[in-house]
Amino acid sequence: MNRQTYLAKNNEVKQDWLLVDASDKVLGRMATEIAVILMGKNKPTYTPHHDVGDFVVITNAAKIKLTGNKFDQKFYETYSGHPSGRKLYSYRELVEKKPELLIKLAVRRMLPKNKLATKMLSKLKVYAGEEHPHQAQQPTVHELKSA
Repeated sequence: MNRQTYLAKNNEVKQDWLLVDASDKVLGRMATEIAVILMGKNKPTYTPHHDVGDFVVITNAAKIKLTGNKFDQKFYETYSGHPSGRKLYSYRELVEKKPELLIKLAVRRMLPKNKLATKMLSKLKVYAGEEHPHQAQQPTVHELKSA
């Protein structure tokens, strides 16, 4: 019996393309499942120091749901570094103007805080509507566990 730990190598990893429909999905619950897929933790070949996750295409980002009163009570904050450079954006503003950014920020904060996370996040493709330009990759439809 082999008792050595398996470590995936870059040329051995098969990365699939998954298509996720975000219509009426709760943002946080969806983001956690997407982060697990991007990291590759759902695969038996998971290796922490290699990028073994799959590509994820999210459609209908504009139809995302938030629980409670988060649409108006929660804010994303940016700061330019200059005096009076602080800007607050409510979730409602982001859903109306940039729904892709809302999902990317939620997923980014659930990934590890290192250089590998940038590579993982580049495999996330988010689109506000139903259309996406990744038909050539033949993404398989992936149903998320959470509602």
